[in-house]
Amino acid sequence: MAEYETLEADILVVGGGGAGLRAAIACAEIDPSLSVAVISKVYPMRSHTVAAEGGTAAVIKSNDSLEDHAYDTVSGSDWLADQDAVWAFVKEAPEELIQMEHWGCPWSREPDGSVAVRPFGGMKTERTWFAADKTGFHMLHALFQTSLKYDNVTRYDEWFVTKLLVEDGRCQGVAALELRTGKLRAILGKAVILCTGGAGRIFPFTTNGSIKTGDGMALAYRAGVALKDMEFVQYHPTGLPGTGILITEAARGEGGIMVNKHGDRYLQHYDLGKPLDVHDPNHPQLRQMELGPRDRLSQAFVKEMEKGNTIEGPYGDFIYLDVRHLGEKKINKKIPFVRELAKNYAGIDPVHETIPVRPVVHYMMGGVHTDIETATSLPGLFAIGECACVSINGANRLGSNSLTELLVFGARGGKNAAEFASENAISDKRALEAQARDEGERIVRTFILKQGGTERISTIRDQMTKAMEAGAGIYRTESSLKETWDTLMRLRERFEKIALDDRSNVYNTDLTTALELDFMLDVAASVAFSALERKESRGSHQRTDYPDRDDAKYLNHTLVYRTEAGPRVEYQDVVITKWPPAERTYGKK
Repeated sequence: MAEYETLEADILVVGGGGAGLRAAIACAEIDPSLSVAVISKVYPMRSHTVAAEGGTAAVIKSNDSLEDHAYDTVSGSDWLADQDAVWAFVKEAPEELIQMEHWGCPWSREPDGSVAVRPFGGMKTERTWFAADKTGFHMLHALFQTSLKYDNVTRYDEWFVTKLLVEDGRCQGVAALELRTGKLRAILGKAVILCTGGAGRIFPFTTNGSIKTGDGMALAYRAGVALKDMEFVQYHPTGLPGTGILITEAARGEGGIMVNKHGDRYLQHYDLGKPLDVHDPNHPQLRQMELGPRDRLSQAFVKEMEKGNTIEGPYGDFIYLDVRHLGEKKINKKIPFVRELAKNYAGIDPVHETIPVRPVVHYMMGGVHTDIETATSLPGLFAIGECACVSINGANRLGSNSLTELLVFGARGGKNAAEFASENAISDKRALEAQARDEGERIVRTFILKQGGTERISTIRDQMTKAMEAGAGIYRTESSLKETWDTLMRLRERFEKIALDDRSNVYNTDLTTALELDFMLDVAASVAFSALERKESRGSHQRTDYPDRDDAKYLNHTLVYRTEAGPRVEYQDVVITKWPPAERTYGKK
């Protein structure tokens, strides 16, 4: 790590998933003279976008409207979404999905050739476009292949960004570790876009791949940018026990039902946002209850577990998802990947058997604080996708909005970053290179050369994830959050004593795992602290000691800043343009 070579581009895109590739394409299109560098710690087709299964939302049918999509998103967010951002999102969504069609994304079709849509949780009508149940896979392929045609886009695959370089009050580059050689280099740019995904790995049971460690969130946090609404962590109600692998909401959208150990379709006994008359079999909520919002379905599971109605397994309690009544033909056509996953990872065939499922952490509603144009408070720094909070998701994201979000705001952010880069220059290369050298020396000193370490990375990581699940999971209390916070502070101190077994340069996964854990501890602390400060229940943030939503005090965004003395919280008003806070209601219109 002793050699330093400076690289340079006009715009740096950190992350090669859907958000990063859409942003890079937008940058390349708006000004072909600008050079764009896509820096990703994995090959782009291994980014987590590839794992998205169910679909992506946009208005396309005559029985739908932009206003309905916007209202569903706002009410689903428990009124914590910024309504100006939501309107921009739903308005630009159809154009982005049509663009994906032109770039080769094979949307599933109706017999008449029109785009097929399926129902998804919390939406009044069918508006989720899909490509069987491998939507993210096909979207990422289309974006990746499209990015290859731009000569001004250069990829840096398997480079791990460890620090943002800030000079003259602007973000002007990154320090990045080339995993193949172990060299840390400065990559300078006039604008930087963070597209690094979420941080589900701070919890033990998650649908997230191992790369989703909150890198971008921690990078911005350490550079003085606020993280917004970090207390809102979405659990998906149907993950496979043990692995956490997602069984897509599309399985329920196609008609799958959830039953407890008694075979009871138990969701009929819970309020999913609207009073339910269980004696009326035609009630819209009874027909659609498996497509209630994700936060309410996950909370209902906990209530069933408390009543003893779940099934005990080696990886905790679970219930069953039943799609047998759909039949083999429909399963193979509409949700073939569900069948493949169930066979490979649960050892059952859903055509003939029920699928064991449980709630697992799926998505971070919070992230790097940005405005509607994806700009952060640090000039030159932009953020897009799950690592960002723009905010359209509020306290609870509706399924299938996230893939659309990375397209809409990827396009917006790419254009805005390109304009910023056209108007600004790199101010002091020597100062930026010195920061990168300091970062390289810090990594060598802290990890590679350190002797006498007594702590193991895996031990600290496991204790962190267990503390988050125990104290900052589906239900929270003052005491549980304080206990989690205290554990995280002790783990942060112990992290300074970790020992690395591998001290080599080439593909040192021991080192990258340590760097990721360093980021995760910061992100986990921001979640726990933000949750401790919000003394109400809203969406995915459920405080049993404060069970009611409190619009008088908390109809605002949490902004948490990193300081030497610890996290500091401020609040920012939610943007209300049309729909004042009301009761959340669901069911077909």
